[in-house]
Amino acid sequence: MDAFIAGPDRILRIGHAFQEAKVLLSAVELGLFTAIAKEPLDGATLCKRISVDPRGGRDFFDALVAIGLLERDEDGRYANTLETALYLDRYRASYIGCELEFLNAQLYERWNFLTPALRTGKAQTGAGAAGNYPARYADQGNLEMFVKAMTAQSLAVARALAMKFPWRHYKTVIDIGGAQGCLPLQLVRVHSHLIGGCFDLPALNVTFDRYVREGGGSDRLRFYPGDFLQDPLPAAEVLVMGRVLHNWDLATKKMLLTKAYAALPVGGALVVYERLIDDERRVNASGLLASLNMLVMTAGGFDFTGADCVGWMREAGFSNMRVEPLTGGQSMVVGTK
Repeated sequence: MDAFIAGPDRILRIGHAFQEAKVLLSAVELGLFTAIAKEPLDGATLCKRISVDPRGGRDFFDALVAIGLLERDEDGRYANTLETALYLDRYRASYIGCELEFLNAQLYERWNFLTPALRTGKAQTGAGAAGNYPARYADQGNLEMFVKAMTAQSLAVARALAMKFPWRHYKTVIDIGGAQGCLPLQLVRVHSHLIGGCFDLPALNVTFDRYVREGGGSDRLRFYPGDFLQDPLPAAEVLVMGRVLHNWDLATKKMLLTKAYAALPVGGALVVYERLIDDERRVNASGLLASLNMLVMTAGGFDFTGADCVGWMREAGFSNMRVEPLTGGQSMVVGTK
């Protein structure tokens, strides 16, 4: 008996997925969800509010209804769903649109070059061995977009890490490559005994100070300027590398782990969190897609499995390694000195 073969619908759905993604990204870019946050609006009014031509407006809004990102009442007025009201209104603290804005402006177009990246093994962004961070940070608009996106990506995992790591055993923590300081701010809000800060390129000092001040953490957090590719890492009882290692080639990954080991006191801990690929490389598509993003965007970066990271940390001198899930497909690898 011949094996049953399903129709091509799933394959075609994947092939067309970019259209659905772009509808969402354009809606965020246009501020649509914010425009209807206070009250539902009819299509004509909404077109004017967000400067959309009526020719495409109705289909655009109704596509969002069909996708499940808008609601439309019997009078033809559009409103947010509970989900979009919570996460896509720019005036809410829970807004995650910064990450989507970054995807739209920085990554969406670059992924059109995946095929040449696969053929050549080279970044499609002009990034060299030291990454493209100095150039990105030289433009204030790009810097602000990037750090807000990093904060949006980090918030849920920071809250999970605040609860799942035994912080009662430690007093100091520094986030390596921590951008605005989302992680340390969340940690000191939950754990009153902790102090620490963020180590990153000097260009991020101002945005860190502003973010931490507005978050009420200035008395317990400070910025440590430096370049982790060139400088020693600052000392603390816990060092965190969140979505840092995946940006770099294997030699740089191992160098950073060795620097972390040198900076920690005996008994100190390193926490690495990433969108880890499952050890069998069969299930976690998000980790594998993140690694392909590194192919497109960086000179040598790639994502990795928990087992890979444990092996590198053991080589650097760490012991008692463990891998634990956090949230949103991200997990942490913990090792002690």
